[in-house]
This record gives sequence, C-alpha cells and structure tokens, in this order.
Amino acid sequence: MGRTSKDKRDIYYRKAKEEGWRARSAFKLLQIDESFNLFEGVSRVVDLCAAPGSWSQVLSRKLIKKDESTIKIVAVDLQPMAPLPGVIQIKGDITKVSTANKIISHFEGEHADLIVCDGAPDVTGLHDIDEYIQGQLLLAALNITTHILKPKGTFVAKIFRGKDMDLLYSQLKIFFPQVTIAKPSSSRNSSIEAFVVCRDYSPPEGYTPNMSNPLLDYTQDPVFERLEGVNRFIVPFLACGDLSAYDSDKTYDVSTNDDEKYVPLPPVQTPIDPPYKTACYLKKNSLLVSQKPVKMEEEQEDTKEATNDV
Repeated sequence: MGRTSKDKRDIYYRKAKEEGWRARSAFKLLQIDESFNLFEGVSRVVDLCAAPGSWSQVLSRKLIKKDESTIKIVAVDLQPMAPLPGVIQIKGDITKVSTANKIISHFEGEHADLIVCDGAPDVTGLHDIDEYIQGQLLLAALNITTHILKPKGTFVAKIFRGKDMDLLYSQLKIFFPQVTIAKPSSSRNSSIEAFVVCRDYSPPEGYTPNMSNPLLDYTQDPVFERLEGVNRFIVPFLACGDLSAYDSDKTYDVSTNDDEKYVPLPPVQTPIDPPYKTACYLKKNSLLVSQKPVKMEEEQEDTKEATNDV
C-alpha cells in the first residue's frame, strides 16, 4: 500500500485509509457478505493466509460486538501480523495437519462455521502460470478446510478465472452442493481474480480427509467418470456490490473541494516482516559499500588540497 499517484486516485484505497482498514481488500469481503449474508449465525471463523489482516479486521468488527466470549476468530499465516481485538493468531502452514489441530483446539474441539481465504501467490503476469499456482493454493486451503469445517459450513476463497478452471470447480462441487463465483465491485474488472463461495459443506460418504492428497480421483467418487469435455461444470457467476458503487478501474479526482488540498493518509498497518525486507537490506548495504570508497577518496583529496595550501 505505497503512496503512488495511482493509489491516491484509487477510490477503494483511499476509503480503506479513511475508514481505518488495513488494505482495500476489506471491501471485497464486505461486498461478498452483502450478497451472500456470510456472517449470519456464525460464531467460529478461520481466516487462512490472513496477513496483513484486512479480512480478519472485517470479521472482528462484524462479529465481535457485545459478547466477545461467544465468538472465536482464528487467523493463520506464515507471515507475522499485527494484533487485532478478539482474533487468535497462529503462525503455521496450511498444508500441515498440525495447523488444523491447533485451529480445532482453539474451538474447544468443535469445527468452524465459516472459513475464508484471501491468499494469493506473487503474480508473474503469465496468466497460465498464475492460474495454476493459485489453483494449487486453493486446493491446499480446501484440503485443510475438510479437516476443520463443520457440515453445512461455508468456504470462501480467492480464485483466478481461466480456461482450465473447470476441473477445479468440479472438485469444489463434490464437497459443496452450492458453488458460486463472485466478483465484488472493489475487485478491478481488469483483474482475473474472483472469489468462489461454497456453501452447505457435504463431503462424500466415507470420505476421510488426507493432507497428502487433496484431490479426489475416479476411484474415490464415480462422479468424475461423467466429467468430460471443457464444460465439466459451469459455475454460476454473481457480481457483488451495488450498481451505485464505485468503479474500481476508474480514476477519481483526489481533491474534494477547490479550497481543500488532498492530504494522503499513512497506511493503517505497515508490514511487520514483509518478504521484500531482505532485498531492501541487501540493497541498502550494497549502496553503503559502494559509497564508502568514494567518501574515502574525497577525504584524501581534501587532505592533499590542505597540504598544498600550507
């Protein structure tokens, strides 16, 4: 969330700062909730790949109101995250059973009502590669979801739409009778990202969650034998957000009045341990090393000049 001129003109970026959200992605979950009513009757929630914590912040504000003891929110990520009121943080890998056991232990042995995941890899710009990596991340999130989500629960995760996503949709359809692709208005139209909303968790009869193999094959479920061609399963698409909402691709004027000057606000929460921290450290030290000899040469020249003057 840097202070570039493009960010200043991004209306959701500015609104996130004004309303105290850690990232503009908070509006995505808020708009999905407006369309699907995710938080109704929910008391145990898991936020996978939570850092920097904008979705956990939404969950904290929406669910924890009067009686904090009845609401349990667990945020999981490998990166550290600044504390949030009422949110339990776990630093763990979502591909390990130990992480699932830690989550369930915080729920006193019970399973979660809602699981959300806004995680995404660093995009390369090559859509085929990005779609594949994001699909694998979604499968990892789905895999741990089968360990910790209660029957009839809801699962929401980010997905990159592409031509080869039909098999992934079919995998989700096996576990969830209701699968919908949602596109919030705060998500740029130019982006291939969307969010899959899976409801009424109902695993196949006799299915045992297994971290080593998240995919079902034809030997485990006969439905796969009927999945042929490119149209294995067509997922319903829903655009989230009011028609009067802001356009995330449009550039808005940063000045509100002629007499007022726009003052950029600092980030609500700066990264605690960002992945680029090492790169910044190396770059800074390499510059220091390169500048040090130059400084010594300047000092030597100044000494020579002083000697000649004498």
